[in-house]
Amino acid sequence: MKHIIDVENIKCGGCANTIMKTLGKLKGVERVSVDIEQGRVSVDSADDNREQLVVTLLHNGYPEKGTAEGIQAATAKARSFVSCAIGKIG
Repeated sequence: MKHIIDVENIKCGGCANTIMKTLGKLKGVERVSVDIEQGRVSVDSADDNREQLVVTLLHNGYPEKGTAEGIQAATAKARSFVSCAIGKIG
Protein backbone atom coordinates (compact mmCIF):
# COMPACT_ATOMS: atom_id res chain seq x y z
CA MET A 1 0.00 0.00 0.00
CA LYS A 2 1.34 3.43 -0.90
CA HIS A 3 0.72 6.40 1.37
CA ILE A 4 1.49 9.96 0.27
CA ILE A 5 1.39 12.54 3.05
CA ASP A 6 1.95 16.27 2.56
CA VAL A 7 3.62 17.60 5.71
CA GLU A 8 4.85 20.87 7.16
CA ASN A 9 8.28 21.90 8.47
CA ILE A 10 10.53 19.86 6.15
CA LYS A 11 13.50 22.15 5.56
CA CYS A 12 16.53 20.05 4.65
CA GLY A 13 18.19 16.69 4.31
CA GLY A 14 18.45 16.43 8.10
CA CYS A 15 14.67 16.58 8.35
CA ALA A 16 14.35 13.99 5.57
CA ASN A 17 16.84 11.65 7.28
CA THR A 18 14.94 11.81 10.55
CA ILE A 19 11.63 11.10 8.81
CA MET A 20 13.06 8.15 6.85
CA LYS A 21 14.70 6.61 9.92
CA THR A 22 11.70 7.11 12.19
CA LEU A 23 9.07 5.83 9.78
CA GLY A 24 11.37 3.04 8.58
CA LYS A 25 11.26 1.53 12.08
CA LEU A 26 7.48 1.11 12.04
CA LYS A 27 5.99 -2.34 11.51
CA GLY A 28 5.07 -3.01 7.90
CA VAL A 29 6.98 -0.07 6.42
CA GLU A 30 8.99 -1.21 3.41
CA ARG A 31 10.22 2.06 1.89
CA VAL A 32 10.16 5.76 2.76
CA SER A 33 11.06 8.67 0.51
CA VAL A 34 10.90 12.40 1.19
CA ASP A 35 10.52 15.21 -1.34
CA ILE A 36 11.94 18.20 0.56
CA GLU A 37 10.80 20.83 -1.95
CA GLN A 38 7.22 19.57 -2.09
CA GLY A 39 7.03 18.71 1.62
CA ARG A 40 5.82 15.25 0.68
CA VAL A 41 6.48 11.92 2.36
CA SER A 42 5.82 8.70 0.42
CA VAL A 43 5.63 5.41 2.26
CA ASP A 44 5.28 1.91 0.84
CA SER A 45 3.83 -0.32 3.52
CA ALA A 46 2.52 -3.85 3.83
CA ASP A 47 -0.16 -2.51 6.18
CA ASP A 48 -2.86 0.15 6.04
CA ASN A 49 -1.09 2.19 8.73
CA ARG A 50 -1.63 5.75 7.46
CA GLU A 51 -2.96 6.96 10.82
CA GLN A 52 0.13 5.63 12.62
CA LEU A 53 2.37 7.32 10.04
CA VAL A 54 0.60 10.68 10.50
CA VAL A 55 0.80 10.44 14.32
CA THR A 56 4.50 9.54 14.17
CA LEU A 57 5.23 12.43 11.82
CA LEU A 58 3.37 14.85 14.12
CA HIS A 59 5.27 13.56 17.16
CA ASN A 60 8.54 14.33 15.35
CA GLY A 61 7.44 17.83 14.34
CA TYR A 62 6.15 17.20 10.84
CA PRO A 63 2.34 17.46 10.97
CA GLU A 64 0.21 16.69 7.97
CA LYS A 65 -0.55 19.96 6.17
CA GLY A 66 -3.61 21.68 7.51
CA THR A 67 -3.93 19.60 10.68
CA ALA A 68 -1.94 21.57 13.28
CA GLU A 69 -2.93 25.01 14.49
CA GLY A 70 -1.97 27.37 17.30
CA ILE A 71 0.08 25.82 20.08
CA GLN A 72 0.13 22.42 18.39
CA ALA A 73 1.66 24.00 15.26
CA ALA A 74 4.24 25.92 17.34
CA THR A 75 5.14 22.76 19.26
CA ALA A 76 5.49 20.81 16.02
CA LYS A 77 7.77 23.49 14.58
CA ALA A 78 10.01 23.35 17.68
CA ARG A 79 10.15 19.54 17.48
CA SER A 80 11.07 19.73 13.80
CA PHE A 81 14.14 21.83 14.65
CA VAL A 82 15.32 19.12 17.05
CA SER A 83 14.51 16.35 14.57
CA CYS A 84 16.35 18.26 11.86
CA ALA A 85 19.48 18.55 14.01
CA ILE A 86 19.36 14.88 14.94
CA GLY A 87 18.97 13.95 11.26
CA LYS A 88 22.05 15.97 10.35
CA ILE A 89 24.14 14.20 13.00
CA GLY A 90 22.89 10.65 12.34
